[in-house]
Amino acid sequence: MGRIDELANRYVDEWAELNPTGATAVGISGHDDRTDDLSPEGFAAQAELLRRTINDLDVIEPGHESEQVAKEAMLERLGLELARLDAGYAATEVNVISSGLHSLRMALDLMPTEGEEAVANIATRLHALPTALEQYRRTLLEGAGNGVVSARAQLLAVAEQCDAWTDPRRDDFFGGLARRLQASGALETELRRGAEVATAATASFGAFLRDELAPRGRDKEAAGPERYALASQYFLGAKIDQLETYLWGFEELDRLEREMRAVSAVIAGAGATVDEAVAVLDADPARSIPGKEAFRDWMQALSDRAITDLNGTHFDIEPPAQKLECCLTPTSDGGIYYTGPSEDFSRPGRMWWAVPEGQEVFSTWREVTTVYHEGVPGHHLQVSQALIRADILNRWQRLLCWCSGHGEGWALYAERLMDELGYLTDPGDRLGMLDAQALRAARVIVDIGMHLELEIPAGNPFGFHPGQRWTPELGWEFLRAHTRMPEEVLRFEWKRYLGWPGQAPSYKVGERIWMQARDEAKIRKGSDFDLKSFHRDALNLGSLGLDPLRKALARI
Repeated sequence: MGRIDELANRYVDEWAELNPTGATAVGISGHDDRTDDLSPEGFAAQAELLRRTINDLDVIEPGHESEQVAKEAMLERLGLELARLDAGYAATEVNVISSGLHSLRMALDLMPTEGEEAVANIATRLHALPTALEQYRRTLLEGAGNGVVSARAQLLAVAEQCDAWTDPRRDDFFGGLARRLQASGALETELRRGAEVATAATASFGAFLRDELAPRGRDKEAAGPERYALASQYFLGAKIDQLETYLWGFEELDRLEREMRAVSAVIAGAGATVDEAVAVLDADPARSIPGKEAFRDWMQALSDRAITDLNGTHFDIEPPAQKLECCLTPTSDGGIYYTGPSEDFSRPGRMWWAVPEGQEVFSTWREVTTVYHEGVPGHHLQVSQALIRADILNRWQRLLCWCSGHGEGWALYAERLMDELGYLTDPGDRLGMLDAQALRAARVIVDIGMHLELEIPAGNPFGFHPGQRWTPELGWEFLRAHTRMPEEVLRFEWKRYLGWPGQAPSYKVGERIWMQARDEAKIRKGSDFDLKSFHRDALNLGSLGLDPLRKALARI
């Protein structure tokens, strides 16, 4: 092991001490009985660890190629994390999908639940929640005093989430968690009491957001050029030309919609619109499943089949990575997401589905491609393969390095790859993939346009409000016109884009860079290019920013 790998491994241990709930999330054992310090002092300690690690890393020469990749990845990732902390964004950003509050809540989804010690750890965290949220209040108020505060609309939306999580008639998250766990005697009493104090603290935090912080929140949700540039680079691991990418989004969406119209003609007859094809698919009982548990089981079966089919043919999937659990979330918000295995694979990778309140029937044609995105060959393959390769990747690369453009770009590339490999020959399933891709293209346009308040091109292919400047209201109108998600799901997505600048485009822009990297490899390798080898070599690099990825691939 070289000096860079030693430094990286030491960083993981120090990071886990400062981020116990983060340690739970990535599967590092030994920290489940502690909660993060979300005070200004806690965030300052994180910044100091980053600064010290970057300085130490900067003067170490790599001993071999894998350490060169690790050094480039760490300098890029840690440098941008530090920049976000120094700017105040990392500590104060509150939106409907990402904040200190969300990290505290979601860590409870991932904790071990079997045995007295596991239940005791959950009880301890529930009791610690009031202190953590009080620390977080101080951080948010200090940020607001320095002029760094989230938009009022986002703060109010998260306050509404707090209401849902704590309402016994809605999610009742903490009470429901306590009821699901097996405990007796004093531990059961402690667990129930922990759920009560966590519920009260979360409700109180929601009131704080609504009554105290929201009045100080930004009027505009637009991030502006400076904040957006940093956010975009952080989520992509690459610097891009925002205006060129914005205009490319219109071209890409137009291409996808033309393909959708062609598939719609196959589904519903010549000249049929996409909406007419969707109506045909939604009316087909063979493509609908009643009940969320039955739908989860359908997802599990499709995921298992994909792993079986792809292993040994297009990928080599190691035994620990061949298990993926499909789960329903304990709350009704959050969409669809993936969580990786624990370090020792005792906790498997999981695909989570947040079922909107009141939804009882689920369309399979829309979600075949989602299973491939979240499972194999998407996130689960990508994350699990990196976790397994302890022989070539240090602990930081396996557990902590994550770049949205790399990860979400790969998962979107995986959807397209499954089409190329013949897994989406059913017209309905292919329309579902194209519609999902169209959503990602639309949000490239909307995210960049809304946050930079750009002018809508006069010659845009959709004739959409030419010459006007983007607003959140125009963003909603555009999304409604170009996607076919249920309104309540799309509204959550729209709020997410407004509150998390730069993240939503990382899917489609990341896929674009992955496709470019594959084309570059084809040119370099010529007749020696092999798709299976390209995927293996690329995934063996672990997660890293997209600029470092292209550099590393060029050396293979």
